[in-house]
Amino acid sequence: MLKLAVNIIQKATLLITFSVAYLFTEAQSPTNTQFLENFLKQHPKEFGDIVAHPDEYRVQIYYTQIDRDVNNTPHFKDFSYRLNNNEYFYPASTVKMPLAFLALEKINNLKIPGLTKSTGMYYDSVGARQETIYNNPYAENGIQSIEQAIKEIFLVSDNNAANRLFEFMGQEEIHQKLADKGYTDAYIRNRLELGRTQEESRQTQAINFYNDAGKLIYHQDEQYNKQALPNYNAFLGKGYMNGQDSLINKPLDFSTKNRIYLNDLHHILQSVIFYDYTNPKKRFNLTKEDRQFLLKWMHTLPTESTYPTYDSADYWPAYCKFMFMGSEKGQSLPPNIKIFNKVGDAYGFLLDISYIIDTVNQVEFMVSAVIYCNSDGIINDSKYDYDKVGYPFYKNLGRLLYDYELKRKKNYMPDFRNILK
Repeated sequence: MLKLAVNIIQKATLLITFSVAYLFTEAQSPTNTQFLENFLKQHPKEFGDIVAHPDEYRVQIYYTQIDRDVNNTPHFKDFSYRLNNNEYFYPASTVKMPLAFLALEKINNLKIPGLTKSTGMYYDSVGARQETIYNNPYAENGIQSIEQAIKEIFLVSDNNAANRLFEFMGQEEIHQKLADKGYTDAYIRNRLELGRTQEESRQTQAINFYNDAGKLIYHQDEQYNKQALPNYNAFLGKGYMNGQDSLINKPLDFSTKNRIYLNDLHHILQSVIFYDYTNPKKRFNLTKEDRQFLLKWMHTLPTESTYPTYDSADYWPAYCKFMFMGSEKGQSLPPNIKIFNKVGDAYGFLLDISYIIDTVNQVEFMVSAVIYCNSDGIINDSKYDYDKVGYPFYKNLGRLLYDYELKRKKNYMPDFRNILK
């Protein structure tokens, strides 16, 4: 009887532990807003101008401290600076991260025999300005696949790769699946760098999936989103370039571009990093192999990849590692530091959504941020302050938070075996 009672208590304790862990990612309660403001002010050399003019830089930061218990269960404490969902920012390439997660989820939900993330894809042209695509020179076998697109997205933030996933998902399914997980205001409505009309963005290409023997496994018809899309009433800048020589002296309209909040991007990444501790309602439907695949390619550097292979002169080790590294050439990431992240840069906005670990000193934390680097106020003139403002901001923010985490007392050190396999 005593043994039975102990077992019941142990099971109840385990259930409570996991329920609490779910609450940290599900509740997303109001964050501590004072810590980061004080932290930035304590480093005037690095952040003095930004703190003095936060509205000009439109900076937002979301930082999560992670404390493990005796069972290695993570517990999260969130901090924010100027987090404001009413202050529009262009999310740029960070939207590629949820696209990658959604594409893997869709493969799993279809449950079609033989259809996997490595299955070859053929894109058919069915509408205006669509291209027929049947190969990929970056792939080892020369064939386009979901797997290949995801690698390219996280290695070098390839736009074409992201657009292949957009064709697979389509506007309506993207919005619905993200809304189902609680991200009701997330809208990935446009392809990257293609300049399509709103009508063209509603329509996707038809896609055929073939196995290695050339047999058709699955055909997906072209999709068309008939649902209404919001107008954000977002206008930025004092002018913009319309072509190389034409300056339009009025703000650029962002009201029909992509939108996703910083805290949503942060929690989307968190839901994959800490998959088992995320409320099932907010998870993407991923297999264990899917998650390990994502974790590998989220921290792999361009110079560490064989397929795809990239010239280190164009894609250096810190190429997509703004936080902690500043994307500087000639610098190598210390081998004990791993950064699982997705960056973005466009229209003067610079973003990084990241989870950083130190495998030797057993440090871990999450930090996401956006900063506007456009002192002349002109958009599309290719004169952004990324090198002067943006990259130094991220390098300093990542390293100073890392230094803080090194000194922060923890009762239990993290075990990264579930992260690095």
